Amino acid sequence: MELETTRLRLDALQPADAPVLFGYRADPEVWRYQNWRPGSLAEVERFIRNQSTFTAPVIGQWLQRAIRLRDDGALVGDLAFCLSGDGLAEFGITVAPEHQGKGFAREAAQALLGGLFGRMDVHRVHVSVDPRNAPSMALMRSLGLRQEAHFLESLRHRGEWVDDAIFAMLAREWREIAAKNAVMPASR
Repeated sequence: MELETTRLRLDALQPADAPVLFGYRADPEVWRYQNWRPGSLAEVERFIRNQSTFTAPVIGQWLQRAIRLRDDGALVGDLAFCLSGDGLAEFGITVAPEHQGKGFAREAAQALLGGLFGRMDVHRVHVSVDPRNAPSMALMRSLGLRQEAHFLESLRHRGEWVDDAIFAMLAREWREIAAKNAVMPASR
């Protein structure tokens, strides 16, 4: 699935993306809330090669997409989603530290939600967030996702028990938000 926004393009990761992807995914400030911390550039290269075998989403398999600037194709982050086959999907998003605070995560996530609820006809999307990651918690709320749960010390992550916050949205809720935004003045 390829998507475009005003400033971004979401498409397949390319072999040339490996050094940039490794650079921000190996950053301790990034991976502290992530499940994947690449140990080497070679690991990232293998990951990109494996992802290149997926030409379309496969039920039960995470599909990783690059988040690029539309103007020059520079990699600013990545996102992934997984379809369950019963109308459900999960997603996650990562933006390189030097590109955070510019609205790229929100713009990319909105495009992904539009694609999942539109093209993919998904019924419900959810995301798992480490509650210590305040910017991610704020992002999910700004997208209109509802916090459905906060599980205390429910995940073993990097040798410690951590909490897990679950956010979700239904297709009908997305359509309501999209309709509301369509009638809002463009100058917002």
